[in-house]
Amino acid sequence: MSMAPGDLVYTPDPARVAESRLAEFIRWLEPRQGCTFPDYHALWQWSVDHLDTFWAEVWQFFDIQADGEATPVLASREMPGARWFPEAHLNYAEHVFRQRAADRPAIIVRHEGDEPRAIGWDALEAQVGAMAASLRTMGVEPGDRVVSFMPNIPETLVAFLACASLGAIWSSCSPDMGASVVLDRFQQIKPRVLFVIDSYRYNGKTFDRKTVVDELVAQLPTVEHVVHVPGPLADGAAPTTPAWPGYTRWADVVARPAPLTFNRLPFDHPLWVVYSSGTTGMPKAMVHGHGGIVITHLKTNQLQHDVRPGDRFLFLGSTGWIVWNLMVGSLLSGATVVLSDGNPAAPEPLHLWKFIDEWRITHFGCGAAYLIQMFKDDHSPRSVGQFDALRTINSTGSPLPVDAYEWVYRQVKSHLWLASISGGTDIASGFVSCAPSLPVYAGELQCRELGVAAYAYNEAGQPVVDEVGELVITQPMPSMPLYFWGDDGNERYRSSYFEEFPGVWRHGDWIRFTPRHTAIIYGRSDTTINRHGIRMGTAEIYRVVEEMPDVRDSLVVDLEYLGKPSFMPLFVVPADGVELDDDLKARIKAQIRNKASARHVPNEVYAVTEIPRTLTGKKMELPVRKILLGHDPAKVASPDAMANPESIQWFVAFYERGW
Repeated sequence: MSMAPGDLVYTPDPARVAESRLAEFIRWLEPRQGCTFPDYHALWQWSVDHLDTFWAEVWQFFDIQADGEATPVLASREMPGARWFPEAHLNYAEHVFRQRAADRPAIIVRHEGDEPRAIGWDALEAQVGAMAASLRTMGVEPGDRVVSFMPNIPETLVAFLACASLGAIWSSCSPDMGASVVLDRFQQIKPRVLFVIDSYRYNGKTFDRKTVVDELVAQLPTVEHVVHVPGPLADGAAPTTPAWPGYTRWADVVARPAPLTFNRLPFDHPLWVVYSSGTTGMPKAMVHGHGGIVITHLKTNQLQHDVRPGDRFLFLGSTGWIVWNLMVGSLLSGATVVLSDGNPAAPEPLHLWKFIDEWRITHFGCGAAYLIQMFKDDHSPRSVGQFDALRTINSTGSPLPVDAYEWVYRQVKSHLWLASISGGTDIASGFVSCAPSLPVYAGELQCRELGVAAYAYNEAGQPVVDEVGELVITQPMPSMPLYFWGDDGNERYRSSYFEEFPGVWRHGDWIRFTPRHTAIIYGRSDTTINRHGIRMGTAEIYRVVEEMPDVRDSLVVDLEYLGKPSFMPLFVVPADGVELDDDLKARIKAQIRNKASARHVPNEVYAVTEIPRTLTGKKMELPVRKILLGHDPAKVASPDAMANPESIQWFVAFYERGW
């Protein structure tokens, strides 16, 4: 019997619940507060009803090391502008190295084409100490910006931790990004040091990026030093055309040993700058602080994801996606971070799963698109591994359809914590996520995160249950952006989140909280389909269309605009060997009519070879909609911000033909 939405698919073992970090926190908290928490929801409700007390207790439970007092907890509650722990000074990197241990590696490295290897804590500390000393020699001071154009390799992590130890502000882009996309980000923050790689390997091919680096150096006049990490094409010689300012080889900047020290900084001292996708305009440069990330990543990774010392944490994602930051944050909890660089399906589709099994990965995270692709291609990881160590799979980036849940439990492991999570770059963590004490229902996110006052609002700004509404956050979180870089007066910050409901964060997702406190995401509210007065999130249509074996992928847009007749096209990628004929079109429409909504059956169905996606795998609904409404493609979809830039041309031609 096939799985249906809302089916119970996983119940945690009582022994596992009892040994979880969440259970330990509850046992520690109850006598301190003189109350009991009979279930997770009761704990969540207390955490948002007593927000200051909750975060004060989190501080104590994790024994956060800081100079100054941990009071007041929340000096200002205004959003934006909330001020957390204003008297405390601490350092992110110091909290990472509190977890150093001789009995487990700090890093496991998986390079495409190379044998995996482990790096111990002593080796990591030595490299970070040497790098921090070299940065000091370069004149880097707290508040200076240091940027990286490097893949998911140990050198990137070393450079980041060295910056954090000093108080320099880190920012990263992946080398698969184009020069214009990187410049749109880095030019905003005027970096002083640039880390680069000259080439990288993906899917058996080697990509030369030296010309891109040349352009970055030419267009970033504030860069005084370029640190070069040799890629697969490097011959070890220094580049000469053109000369890179302050050129230094990686081997030289980590060659001279130096003790690793930590500069304790104000709680809200900037740790890194991360960016919105930038597919439709200048990316927002979001600034997160040392303290907010330390306390949030300890809470999220341990209490929500049950990360414990000795766990091995792998999240597929480039250094330009916030999941890299969250994965690195598992070091704060004593986990080994697993850096996977290259195509996870190379040299064959199950190669990554063999690695997960052989290297005893405990926590595996990925974009929902990866699991959907594995399901669509009918792969069977259980044919190559037992996954005895694997406890958890996290899925994010987009809603995970029920078919993908069924595939995981059938083809990976029958008893596994499969947790769909939703948060984002904005907060470097989750709004609605998971908890080790809760069951999993197909198609549903388990819970709100502790300390996160998340609700669904209707159009009147009232919280609703079991109705689709706007995802809002009514109270501040420590990891909300401190500000957007260069955003005078917080104008763009306010317009991004606070225009519709003043003083309340509107995230831009449609969500429904069920009576059992789970959540279902229905897609972005700014691309909502509104036909005949009935709103529907795009994810509801994708869920039913993509469960069809003849469809690999899909994208839908509503082109009702300025009084024109409504026209809603659905674009599908047929499965290999399948033709989109009249019969398949009719079956697709019937599937939507019967399983989603008769009011949201598309006017027409078109076959495409690819669905346009961002570099982080999200479907580019809004740019496609704008192109089909006549907007300039160059202004709504930057090719360098796309995973498959050639795919957008089909839609440009479609508009030009006249839909």
